[in-house]
Amino acid sequence: MLFCMSLKNFDWALVRSFLAVLDAGSLMGAARRLNAQQPTLSRHVAELESQLGGALFERTGRGVTPTALALAIADSARQMQAGAEAMAHRVAGRATATGGTVRITTSQVAAAWLLPRVLTDLQRAEPGIQVELVASNQLSNLLRREADIAVRMVRPVQGSLIARKLADLPIVAAAHRDYLARNGTPRLPTDLLNHRLIGYDRDDTIERGFARLGLALPREAFTLRTDDQVTYGRLVAAGAGIGFVARYNLAHWPGVEPVLPMLQIPPLPCWLAVHREIRGNPVVRRVYDYLAAAIPQALSAA
Repeated sequence: MLFCMSLKNFDWALVRSFLAVLDAGSLMGAARRLNAQQPTLSRHVAELESQLGGALFERTGRGVTPTALALAIADSARQMQAGAEAMAHRVAGRATATGGTVRITTSQVAAAWLLPRVLTDLQRAEPGIQVELVASNQLSNLLRREADIAVRMVRPVQGSLIARKLADLPIVAAAHRDYLARNGTPRLPTDLLNHRLIGYDRDDTIERGFARLGLALPREAFTLRTDDQVTYGRLVAAGAGIGFVARYNLAHWPGVEPVLPMLQIPPLPCWLAVHREIRGNPVVRRVYDYLAAAIPQALSAA
């Protein structure tokens, strides 16, 4: 009890040196074991004795002999040593961790068409890491700690998030070649008025985008409308009409071709985000760094 009470603000190095001297039976032997200087160990023992208010060793011609006080505190000191070694082992384990679970959230479209190949390659490179993929268009997942990493098409603005821009995603007008064979290929943006267009239902992003380009396309011009992004893409791939999609999707839709290359549709930014407090997790960091390198490569290859 005296040991615990007297060393409220103790220096762990003092206890380490004490145990080394106790086990070696001499200052010289302890110095060899710790690869330390003998005067340093002598000073540590003296400081510990001062804090405890009693001598720990009696000097003899052949070394040192532990006093009753030293023997009384030896077990407590060894427990402290075991605890310190266990803590160091856990810290080292976290720093080199290669296994664990990482939860990634992204949009429904990216979850369906962009990330599957990237995550397949990640599993080959990091077999010890388990991934949970959340397909959601909600932007608050990281703040509520519902995910570790987010791949988003808008820039996160929350100060508690670390965000990295990965790429700008080109948006193109596209249609299946079967549709184009039946209805002809538009040559000018105004030709779109004579085609079956696929648009959004309650979301007016496409109409507003064309208005900025100087082309008025009323809601009624879009004969098929849905706000579900995956369904939207499947309609384009099925030949239902002309839609407006991220260019990387075309690699996954055989027969779908871009049209009207002169259309200057603003690209979508692709951002990688992680919560500041989670960024220090070695497994999350490993996945974050992998995605930061792999996603731009996947997009450039599309």
